[in-house]
Amino acid sequence: MKKEAVLHIPLSQYAYAHREAQREEYRLTLRIRAAKGDIQACRVCYGDRVDLQEPIRMREAEMKKTASDDLFDYFELTFAPRFTRVCYYFLLDDGKEKLYYYSRGFCRVMDCHRTEYFQFPYIRREDILQIPSWAKEAVLYHIFPDSFATGKQRIDTAGKDGRPLGGTLRGISENLDYLEGLGVTCIYLNPVFTAHSYHRYDTADYFSLDPSFGSREELAAFVSRCHALGIRVILDGVFNHCGPDFFAFRDVRRHGEASRYRDWFYQMPLPVHYCDPPEYEAFAYVREMPKLNTGNPEVVNYLCRVGVYWIEETDIDGWRLDVANEVNHDFWRSFRRAVRRVKPDCFLIAEIWEDAQPWLLGDQFDSSMNYPFSLLCRDFFAKRKLSAKEFDEQIQKLLMRYPKDVALAQMNFLDTHDVPRFLSDCDKDKRRLKLAFFYLFMSCGIPSVFYGDECYLEGNTEQEYRAAMDWDRVKRSETIDLSGWIALRRTHKALTHGSYETVYAGKDDGIYVFARTYEKERALVCLNNSEQKRELPRRCAPFFEKFAGQEKKAPVFLEAMSGDVFFL
Repeated sequence: MKKEAVLHIPLSQYAYAHREAQREEYRLTLRIRAAKGDIQACRVCYGDRVDLQEPIRMREAEMKKTASDDLFDYFELTFAPRFTRVCYYFLLDDGKEKLYYYSRGFCRVMDCHRTEYFQFPYIRREDILQIPSWAKEAVLYHIFPDSFATGKQRIDTAGKDGRPLGGTLRGISENLDYLEGLGVTCIYLNPVFTAHSYHRYDTADYFSLDPSFGSREELAAFVSRCHALGIRVILDGVFNHCGPDFFAFRDVRRHGEASRYRDWFYQMPLPVHYCDPPEYEAFAYVREMPKLNTGNPEVVNYLCRVGVYWIEETDIDGWRLDVANEVNHDFWRSFRRAVRRVKPDCFLIAEIWEDAQPWLLGDQFDSSMNYPFSLLCRDFFAKRKLSAKEFDEQIQKLLMRYPKDVALAQMNFLDTHDVPRFLSDCDKDKRRLKLAFFYLFMSCGIPSVFYGDECYLEGNTEQEYRAAMDWDRVKRSETIDLSGWIALRRTHKALTHGSYETVYAGKDDGIYVFARTYEKERALVCLNNSEQKRELPRRCAPFFEKFAGQEKKAPVFLEAMSGDVFFL
């Protein structure tokens, strides 16, 4: 047995409590990792850690192998323990030997006291993940405000106020019928507050909308109209840093040591020398973006008021928080408590490009921007660097990073305002983009569409990938019709709440088949990411036999660069 590969971490993504909406009782999920192909069977033995009997009464249950990546297998069990304090250990069998695995390691005979077992001290309702119920079923449409619309299916590209484009809140509002037609249920807007530059990530006034975009009253009316259509609205909050015109920064530049705001900034040598590169801490060494001191109680209170203000004044439904991984954790805990007090189902998304596990423990964020997902899609669908097998292994690794509810709430996308357009990565091959979109909507997580991707927008530079929406293509219906896939997602809970199980992932044929299962519903998703028509492998036959007699027959072949889904 490869003991060095075995891993279990209590109170983590390997051991977490949750409660499904339709069930009153709490459930516990336990996972254990082992070397790939090493363990043949795994059982968990669990009991009440304060059982009045001695020795403690233990129960046993078989664990199921639910995932495999390039190096490891993952075994999992979800159960209702029927008591709130749980201790447990594992029995591993590799076909040659059986070993117990507990807090101190491995043994052949389990004769230690219960206090040495793995512990889940108490299943407390306050510590259960509280992700808004609407979030898992959301379909996001991501809009860069300056580039989307100034009116009904049009965008003014002449520029105004020194900005390269001229999108407005009114323009977005006049095109809500387009978004509703796609099936969008949530709009995410890049920054809309008064700022120094067109992208508005250098905020000047957190309590006013940029005049070129609209007013507070217009935003409130816009959100109200969205809600009437069943669409929620998320704003972009930039709290790691401010802009050069922010009142506190201007005061510090003007008064230096005498400024009452000198401690509002993180490591700000005085007097302030406004130069490149800056002598003070700033976002990415950009002098126009001085870093705020979110460890200062005054700053914490100010920014929490910002978060609450826009919920109270305009009824927005959530925040996407910029550069979340460079802000102290305690600030995010304070921010979460503040906004959740006024809107309990406020959805919080962190901009974190890497593993976001420390921010997704239930006390800070509900979701993060899943850049690893987009990079895998780029390498599999666009660049063809990965085989289906390699792609699946990396996807499984992503899914095992987090508890299931967190994985289901990750913000998945193909591209954003910060990276090249996916079609450009595809060398302009529209088939690859379309197949990647199909996977986006069938996969595990919240799908997010960056405006214009459905219109085949391209771009490798910032100016290009933030270019104007192509409304002419919309008028000519020269777009990817996302509405069908979105409708499937909104209709079938297997695609929004279901588990993710690999059925087949080819090494060199481009065929990828996986299943999404929720309660009694099962979705079987088939993709052919190759240039040839492919016959489905025989190992898929047992799954497809279940579809016999249905109106939609299971396929024998998949056309090149195509995908399909079947529901049971």
